[in-house]
Amino acid sequence: MAKMTKKQKAVAELNPEKLYSVDEAIATLREHKAKFDETVEISMNLGVDPRHADQMVRGMVSLPSGTGKDVKVAVFARGDNAEKATAAGADKVGAEDLMEEMQNGDLDYDRVIATPDMMGVVGRLGKILGPKGLMPNPKLGTVTPNVEQAVKDAKGGQVEFRVEKMGIIHSGIGKLSFDDDALKANFKAITDAIVKAKPSGAKGKYVKKVSLTSTMGPGLKIDMGEVEGA
Repeated sequence: MAKMTKKQKAVAELNPEKLYSVDEAIATLREHKAKFDETVEISMNLGVDPRHADQMVRGMVSLPSGTGKDVKVAVFARGDNAEKATAAGADKVGAEDLMEEMQNGDLDYDRVIATPDMMGVVGRLGKILGPKGLMPNPKLGTVTPNVEQAVKDAKGGQVEFRVEKMGIIHSGIGKLSFDDDALKANFKAITDAIVKAKPSGAKGKYVKKVSLTSTMGPGLKIDMGEVEGA
């Protein structure tokens, strides 16, 4: 049997059933941090079955403290809108040329945005962008005539959340180098948004469990009293 490292031993000594306040969880993750700037991640177990359309949970939320990540954005636009998207900081702007690049495998983007008139072009990428969660969607604000604002939002800390098959939402809420108040503000923003997004088909307890972890750190259960409206 492989010998446990000092860090593994310290993590193993944590009580897996303990409920932490957000402050306690952040402090504990800092105590067990790695040698790089880890991402702090939230997991929320929801009482929904996303196989049913009326139980799907999906949306966008702007994290007030940002994500600490450089978000790569591609925009489908022409003319003035293309110029505005470029000026707003989009990493790539195009039309049919961008579609061809994506068809050839260039999909290294975190967000894809399109103006409404470009959906005829973007629609041909459904089988490519859909499985990666990158397909522009008017409900998420990624199909919009205001591409300038959409690019700024994406670059400024807006994140998408979407429930997975098992009823769980995972999302990064910042970096361990953020101060406590910044991480707590992001925690509140995303939990508030997910509670507000409760679908009509959800029955019984909606938010079942919340936990915080870091890239290499332990998973810590959060006291449900920390989640407003849960």
